[in-house]
Amino acid sequence: MIMPSSSISNSPAPRSLVVETGGFAGTRRSAFPAVRPPGYFSPDADPAALKAFFDANGYLVMEDAFSPQEVASLIDETTQICRGNRGDIQNAKPLPDALTDDEVLKQFLCIHFPHKISATLKATLFNPATLKVLTSVVGPNVKCMQSMLFIKASGKPGQAWHQDEDYIPTRDRSLIGGWIALDRATVENGGLWVIPGSHRHGILWDQAWHGDRRFDCSEESHGFPYTDADAIPVEVEAGSVVFFNGYLLHRSLPNRAPEGRYRRSLVNHFMSCESFLPWNKPEDGTPMAKTDYRDVLVVAGTDPFAYRGYAEIAKPMLRGDGRSGCVSWSVANQKHLYADEVAPGQPIVQTLEPAAKA
Repeated sequence: MIMPSSSISNSPAPRSLVVETGGFAGTRRSAFPAVRPPGYFSPDADPAALKAFFDANGYLVMEDAFSPQEVASLIDETTQICRGNRGDIQNAKPLPDALTDDEVLKQFLCIHFPHKISATLKATLFNPATLKVLTSVVGPNVKCMQSMLFIKASGKPGQAWHQDEDYIPTRDRSLIGGWIALDRATVENGGLWVIPGSHRHGILWDQAWHGDRRFDCSEESHGFPYTDADAIPVEVEAGSVVFFNGYLLHRSLPNRAPEGRYRRSLVNHFMSCESFLPWNKPEDGTPMAKTDYRDVLVVAGTDPFAYRGYAEIAKPMLRGDGRSGCVSWSVANQKHLYADEVAPGQPIVQTLEPAAKA
């Protein structure tokens, strides 16, 4: 069965779910958006104000976290990574040196774990404004397990409604994403949308394949008690960081800006050091209840499990954007089709024959 393109239906009467919690938001320097929305803060904000808004709404924006010079450096580094000048990326094909930067960037939508091959991107994990937010809302001891570099050229798809803990399961619900805008992010170019307060249910909503060309190969959450009118766009200037709770429902739409305009972003994921991270199925017979993924970086405070050591497991990889088909992220040997690929009577989810063993 083809799931609707969004789990959210139209609502005749918009309602605001944003809870304004007050406190000192900091001295604003950014001029975009022209009117500062609730939940937008500056690096000198009161930590208590950060925590109050984040706890109530599940997200916040730290404006001016990165300077224009730092953003320019990150944009240049993005191009170098895509050109293959920083190391190998799984699933990425070598590209001719003669291609222009635009021609190179258009080959990519999302690269996972780019901090593994880029000192410049790794340094963003220790950005002072970022650490202020993390230690204010997560706690004094924080670790990072993942980074994702989005290179969203004009025409590239978004990602359907989801919660990040669908993919990165913490034991204490401490997962938090830090979404660094490398370009001004707007509704037109495919910026983030969030449903304020949706994290408070504490439920990971079921997911299903959407079949919608607006979105990439990730599945879509459904069954939650919200309408389209409950979602709000989070438009931010380059250098801002959008932080969001691992249970917050969020999505992005395609980049509909004119050709040549991007919506690049770097997303780092963090959690408390006190929690186990049962991310990968253990291979040594360790029970899942005792599994703690150790390919992490401590970015603040101390790790009570440091005595276990650390590992190098994840490698940079290119995520599919749907152009060459989608394979299920959660079910082996399952292929997902878009609605325009389905012939009459053909299922939108197909079972593939297991690959023959050599």
